[in-house]
Amino acid sequence: MIDLRRLHVLRAIAHHGTVSGAAKSLHMSTSAASQQIRLLSKELGVPLLEPHGRRVRLSSAAQILLAHIDAIEAMWRLAEAELQATEGEPSGLLRLCGFPTAIATLLAPLVDRARTRHPALELRLRETEASESFDLLFAGEADLALVEATPDNPPPEDIRFDSQTVFNDPFDLVVPADHHLTDTTTIDLRSLEREPWVIGVPGSIHRRHVLTACSNAGFRPTVIGEAREWNVIAIMVAHGLGVALVPRLVDLPPHLDLTRIPVSGPFTPFRHFRAVTLRGAARRPAVAAVMEILDELLREAEGIGPAPDPYPQTP
Repeated sequence: MIDLRRLHVLRAIAHHGTVSGAAKSLHMSTSAASQQIRLLSKELGVPLLEPHGRRVRLSSAAQILLAHIDAIEAMWRLAEAELQATEGEPSGLLRLCGFPTAIATLLAPLVDRARTRHPALELRLRETEASESFDLLFAGEADLALVEATPDNPPPEDIRFDSQTVFNDPFDLVVPADHHLTDTTTIDLRSLEREPWVIGVPGSIHRRHVLTACSNAGFRPTVIGEAREWNVIAIMVAHGLGVALVPRLVDLPPHLDLTRIPVSGPFTPFRHFRAVTLRGAARRPAVAAVMEILDELLREAEGIGPAPDPYPQTP
């Protein structure tokens, strides 16, 4: 009989990309994790790790084994969900995580509403970035994550996760209140080529959004200011450094004299947000209950709403 703990180490190596990363996530030493893989390899009679420069990578045999392990894990979670569905009222512990804006505008109100509607459900909420959210889901330390879709995330077809697009958050142009565009009802990005810009710092997803949107509109923005936080971007704009693209869900500091202008035309940028669980866990009654409340909150939100899933997944 194969030791299931060793299979878990192998899955962690595949997820984190290194033995040391897997060991850290499993709260064990790197040497102990390596020993578990050596024993598993001996049990199966096939190599599981191969040298790759100064690092290692999974062998073809390990890839085959992982596909079966992930499928078995998903089937087990689906069975758990079906069993829980027979018990009626959603109950137990449900751990949610998401990015700061999602917590402020959606997840915190969701928890408040869910506590009233489902008193037997214990909800916990944690602020995370997208990469950390997937790590927490994989480690079994979170049950549902609300993440922004980025090229760095696991792809929608990843067998380990279920995900669906729940809403698209459009970017608005933000300008000082005395800007010459203040009275404009909507703005086409192509008209902003000569404006100075405030954008995210290098490496940030906000910077990527702005540069991509401007490139699609046919120009490269003249960057005057760079910042990590939305409120710092707003302060720079308020003091006339430049214009900025800010997601509609982001609340700007109310004391700043700013104007939001919706972006129109074929180059309107959006943030795409996905609700993610481990594969098979989306059918848990507790998850289904909070997703229903999330849909309600999205319908009530101004300027955004439920979005069709561009990557629909079959059950």
